Parts: sequence; structure tokens; C-alpha cells
Amino acid sequence: MTTEKKPTTPKKNKSTPPRKGQPPVPARGLAVSFLLMAIFLTAMYLFSDSSKNSGELDYSDFVTLVKSGRVSKVDIAHDGAGNHNIIGESKDVDAAGSTRFRTEIILTDKLMEMLEENKVQVTVKRPRTVMVSILANLIPFILIFGLIYFFFIRQMKNSGRGAMSFGKSRAKLLTRDKNKITFGQVAGVDEAKDELFEVVEFLKDPKQFQKLGGKMPKGVLLSGPPGTGKTLLAKAVAGEADVPFFTISGSDFVEMFVGIGASRVRDMFEQGKKNAPCIIFIDEIDAVGRSRFSGIGGGHDEREQTLNALLVEMDGFDTQEGIIIVAATNRPDVLDQALLRPGRFDRQVVVDLPSLKGREQILNIHVKNVRLSDQVDLEKSARGTPGFSGADLANLVNEAALLASRRKAEFVEQQDMEEARDKVIWGRERRSHALDADEKRLTAYHEAGHAIAMHYMEECEPIHKVTIIPRGRALGATMQLPKKDRYTQSQKRLEADLVAFMGGRAAEELIFGDITTGAHNDIERSTAIARAMVCEYGMSKKVGPQNLGNSREPIFMGQGMTGSQDYSEATANLIDAEVQRILTEAYDTCMDLLVEHKQQLIDMSEILIDKEVLDANEVQHILEHGTLPEPPEPSLAPTPEEPSKEAVDEVEQTDEEVADETSGDSSESIET
Repeated sequence: MTTEKKPTTPKKNKSTPPRKGQPPVPARGLAVSFLLMAIFLTAMYLFSDSSKNSGELDYSDFVTLVKSGRVSKVDIAHDGAGNHNIIGESKDVDAAGSTRFRTEIILTDKLMEMLEENKVQVTVKRPRTVMVSILANLIPFILIFGLIYFFFIRQMKNSGRGAMSFGKSRAKLLTRDKNKITFGQVAGVDEAKDELFEVVEFLKDPKQFQKLGGKMPKGVLLSGPPGTGKTLLAKAVAGEADVPFFTISGSDFVEMFVGIGASRVRDMFEQGKKNAPCIIFIDEIDAVGRSRFSGIGGGHDEREQTLNALLVEMDGFDTQEGIIIVAATNRPDVLDQALLRPGRFDRQVVVDLPSLKGREQILNIHVKNVRLSDQVDLEKSARGTPGFSGADLANLVNEAALLASRRKAEFVEQQDMEEARDKVIWGRERRSHALDADEKRLTAYHEAGHAIAMHYMEECEPIHKVTIIPRGRALGATMQLPKKDRYTQSQKRLEADLVAFMGGRAAEELIFGDITTGAHNDIERSTAIARAMVCEYGMSKKVGPQNLGNSREPIFMGQGMTGSQDYSEATANLIDAEVQRILTEAYDTCMDLLVEHKQQLIDMSEILIDKEVLDANEVQHILEHGTLPEPPEPSLAPTPEEPSKEAVDEVEQTDEEVADETSGDSSESIET
């Protein structure tokens, strides 16, 4: 039984700084607010007309009160027009609960004698001048407007959301001092860097291009998958050219008020002209530059008005002013064609996923600030991460550093890089998700079936690791490590992949005489490949080399929402028959392969049940000898004297540690 200790609240004191993440208290603003409020209340008290709070009294009643001795004091004031007012205090309380009264009099000696006889305290006030009266009436209003200005208008202006700043551009200026990024910090996109190098040369020496009659493109559109470094490339251009860099998001142009977006576009270009030469970077331009379409959703809205203003500004400003528009998007297919025509975004730079060499270069950049072991092979890690973007690789290095820190290591090892890669792709190991004996045995045979099919199909990539430790939603996985990046797929390779996908289902049926849902993902991926072979790649002799089926492009603005089948029912039946044939042939080939190597399937599965993880060398040794490889014997140099027992023990311990280490990487896997 454990007792949970309640956290104690630290005592606050005047010297305690605000906690991190909490906004600082605006002490100066509060002080000014209290000061203005105090001045306002004081002025209201000093300049207020006390007569307004006094009850009206007839002159005869006033004389009666004085003669009866019920008036204690009076103030006689002159209004500057020959009239006199008396504001007095009575010992009686009227119906309103006040003791003050006001009456108009004609000041005479007889009245003054009467007041003196009844011992009334008399105070004569000097008449106010015209200027004093005007100030007395204006000061309260001035203070009120001052408070309104301070509390509302000034605060709204400071936050950039004031009524007067709606039409102002929200572009942020990245000055020369703040922008320290250069092309040396960008890797894996060599072709895109070459394209943008011309932009840098133009900003550095525009006369070199202008004297030959050349004109620099007014706009450069960076397109590509998320995380490939489009924004980083734009910053590198600004850093290399040493010019101001304005950055704004496409969504910042769109507001709830009509005309605000167009006004912000014009203001942004005005700022650019004042800071020329400069770069204006619009991130996610598809938020404002989508194609104009008078279908579902209406034909005109605020976004289209903003787009029209952007089109006019881009085609209207002079190239010699030194303003270059750089925009980034993940969806170039939805941009308006008028935006992409020559004279606007007339140069499109594709920032694609990095190649094998590019991934290795990116990893080298991200590990500069990481304490990396000399045993880490970044080329191996790059081979195991095809399809990773620059952002994915940065996340992989960070995860590896966190894993090494968690196990109190001095350096990041290869095993940390591999574990981080597996965590990014498939998720963290679920050691708590323990499988019972039957499920564990079933999963082991399933993954062993995949491994044997991959091993004997020559077109498949080499096996890297087989595991039955649950990760994410998968109970196990067979991972491959490609030798190089492949940009085209042959028919034989696709057919070999289909055989490998069928390995798990075929092993279940061969060993247990039953099938499970564990092959759900394998069947899904196999069906997609087989249908693509028939409908897209023209790899069916009966169907022929045709492209059949609807476009895979996403629906936009209602276009293509009601797609139609572009082939007959007979062709559809033929496609289904061919897909069925390809999958059935792959399954039969895999089953024949496992029947032929059934003993190897059993040996690998039984070892996998005990060990849970097998690397490439262990898989190869099991397939050749049916057992795990023996740990390497310690190699001791022959000496005239017999070594001491402590030395032998130390060497054996070192060799055991080396034997226990496993390393590997993968890019492809077949999950259970």
C-alpha cells in the first residue's frame, strides 16, 4: 500500500517571477489606468455643480428658515449675469433625505443684516469666468474620451486587430539580422536549390540580367508534399541574397469583412516596394488562390475578390523594383490557372521527397547537435527510410536522442536510430499488450511465412528484421531493407510482392488448417496492387494496355463529384476476373513455396516464439541450418604465459555484450 503525497502549493512573494507560459502582468498599464481614473473622479468632484444636488426653495421659505434659526450656513454665488444664488444647509431633512437647498435672491444690505442677526455662516464665492465655465464642462468629457482611447482603441491597435488596422497586411518582416539560414543548411533538394539559385543571383546583381535583356520570373511556386522544406528553401533564398523577407500565410488574407483581403494584398505589396529588393513569401497559397468555379458554394465570395487583387498586383508591379514572390503549396492542382500563367507564378519548382543520398545528407545536418556514437551508420538509416520527408528525418533524430536519454546513455547508438525509425512508422512497442500462447504462436507462423516467401522470391527486397512484438495496431511485422531507391516497378517485382503478402495467410492455412483476420492488411494492399496492375499499368494481356477507372484526384468545388464509369460492364467483369486471377496465382505460388520449405517455416516460427525478434543474420542462419548462430568465441592472442582468470572473464563479458547487440533498419514491412 502506498500513500500519495499531496503536492504543496508554493508560497507567493513579491519577488517571485511569473511562471513560464503565463503572460506577464501589465503593471505599467494598470498604473496608468488607476491614475486616469483618479484624475477623472477628482475632476468630477471639483468641477461638479453642487447646486444640482440641492433642492429648490422659494425665497419666502428661505427667509422663514433663516428667521427660525434653522439655517447653519449659506454660499452666495454670482453667475456673472447680475443674478445671485444661495446654496445653503438646513438643519432639517427634506423628503429626499438632503439638508441642502438652493434659492435665487437679490443681494441687499437688509438680507445680509438678517443673516448676521441669525448667526448664519456666510461665504461669498467669486463668479466664474467664461473660460473656467467652459473648462469645467469640457474636462469630464475629455477624460472620458481619454479612458475610452486607452482601454479600447490603443489596446486594439497594439494587438493589430484595431478597426483601423483591418486593411493592413499581417506579413511579418524577417530582417537580415534574424534570418541566418543559408543553402548550406538545406539538403536533399539539390534540383530545387539550383532553380532558386538564379533568384539569389538576380537579387545580388540584377543589372547583370537586365543588361542582356533578361527578365527574372516575377513569381516562384514551390510545390511538393508536406515537410519537404519549402518554407526552409524560401528562407534560404532570403538569407543568401541578404534581403528583407516578408512571410504571410494565405489564410491571413481572408476575413469576415468584405474587402479586407484585397486591402491587405495591396498593403503587403506597398510594404514590399518600400523595402525592395525583398522577397514576399506566401505560405499555403491554396487558401486564397484556389480555382474560381461557379458551381457548388457560389460563384463569387471574399476569397475570389482577394485572389483578383493578388492577380492584379503580381502582374502590375515592375520587375526592376526587386520584389520576388515565392509561394508554397501542397496542392498545385487546385490553384487558379490565371495565377500560374507566365508573368505571375511562371516558374514552378517541385520540392519532392528526398532520395537515398538526400536522406543521408539531411541526417548529417540534423545530427550535428546530437552526441552520436561512431558506430552509427547514417547510410543504413537512410536506406531504411524511403518516403521520409525532411521533417520526418528531423523527428527521427530527435526521437533517437530522447530514447538514448531515457536509458541514461552517453551517446546515441544505432539501436536508438532503429527504434526511433520503427516508432515513427509503426508506433511504440506495446510490451503491456501481452499475447497468450496460442495468439503468439499464430503470429510467429504468420510472420515466418512472410519471411520465407520474401527470402525465396528473388525480386523481393532483403529481409531486415522479423518481430512478433506488437507495435501500434500490428501484432507483428516483417521488415525489409531496400538496397536502393526504386522509381519504377517491374511486373515480376510486383508479382513477387504479392507472393510475399500472401505468406502470412498461406502459413496459417498450412499449419493450422484455418485462417484468421490477421491478414486483413495484407489482402488490402495485395488487392490494390493487383487492380493497379490491371487498370493502370496495363499488365494484363486480356484487358490490354489501357488506363481504366476514375481519376484518383481529390474532388474540388464539386468538380467530378458525380463521376461516371468510363468502361462497359463487360470490361468491368473482365477487370474483376483478372484481379482475381492475379491474386489466386500469387496465393498458390506462396502455398507451394511454404509446402516445399515447411520445416524451415516450423524452425523459424518456434525460435521466433522464444526470441520475439530476429535480425537478418539470424534469419539467414535459421534458413540454412535450422538454428540460431552460435555466439562468437572470444579470440585471445597466444602468449607464453597463461592469462589470468580476471582477464578471461573480462574478455568473455565484452564478447557477450557484443553478441547481444542487434542492429538493423527497414523501409517496408508486412504487418499482422
